[in-house]
Order: sequence, then structure tokens, then C-alpha cells
Amino acid sequence: MAAANRPFNVLFLCTGNSARSIFAEAILNKLGAGRFHAFSAGSHPAGAVNPHTVELLEKHRFPTEGLRSKSWEEFAQADAPHLDFVFTVCDRAAGEACPAWPGQPMTAHWGIDDPAVATGSEDDIRKAFFTAYNQMRTRIGLFVNLPFDKLDRLKLEKALYEIGAVR
Repeated sequence: MAAANRPFNVLFLCTGNSARSIFAEAILNKLGAGRFHAFSAGSHPAGAVNPHTVELLEKHRFPTEGLRSKSWEEFAQADAPHLDFVFTVCDRAAGEACPAWPGQPMTAHWGIDDPAVATGSEDDIRKAFFTAYNQMRTRIGLFVNLPFDKLDRLKLEKALYEIGAVR
């Protein structure tokens, strides 16, 4: 697993690409700056980033400029970035037939409940977004601190799976 002269490219997938995968893209691009370049996409993109997602990222001082809801098909094209890792962050996307990712990136499932479908009071909805944000922030913190240069592919796959189980 080597991205010798470039950062690792990481794609986060969910269904709507409006909350969880957007959180992941923004968080990894900041916490992994210089070592990782994150992207996000959805199998059925919502067409817009959820306003609660933007609000929470800005509150925690994560850049939001350029974040957009987009199809995973963008990353299956010949001119797409070479992907080193692809993570599904929702159960629905994990169960769908994904495009064939050029270069055989490592994959893992990091399922998180979708805050975009939360119901109840405004406080309930904000809590759902904060929970998803916090889980993603924790997992990405673990991911960026993995000793990539010391892990063979099998150990790295195991570590990625274990990160996906962290709540």
C-alpha cells in the first residue's frame, strides 16, 4: 500500500452524499492535510449538502467551500483520481453494486446512522447530526494515525475493519 509521491486518495460513499460522507471528506481533508486527499459521493446524490452538515462543520472550523453532493460515477471515470481507499459510511450504499474502482483500492464499511432522516424536534435533529459528526471525527482520527509504513495489506485491512466498528 504505497502512494509514494502523493497523498493517499480516499473516497467516502453513502446514498445521498449530503451528510455522513460530506463530514468524512471535510474532516479528513483537514486532519490529514498533506497525507490524504478526501472525496465523497453518493449512489443517489441528494443534489445539495444538508444545511445542518454545513452548519456543524463550520461550527467546528472545518472548511466547507467546494463541498457538493455528487454521484459516485464521477470516480469511476477514466480521468478520475486514483483511489487508495474507498469507505462506505451507510448500510444502503454498502449493499449496492458499486462501480468498479480502477486500481483496486482497499475498501471498508464504516456504517453510521443517517442524520438526514432524523425526525423529532430541532434539538433531536441537531443531536443526530452531532452524533454522526462525532463518530466520523473519531474514526478519521484513528485512520490518520495508523502506521501505514509498518502495516502490510492484511493488517491494514484488519485495522480499517476495526475502525468501522468504533462508535
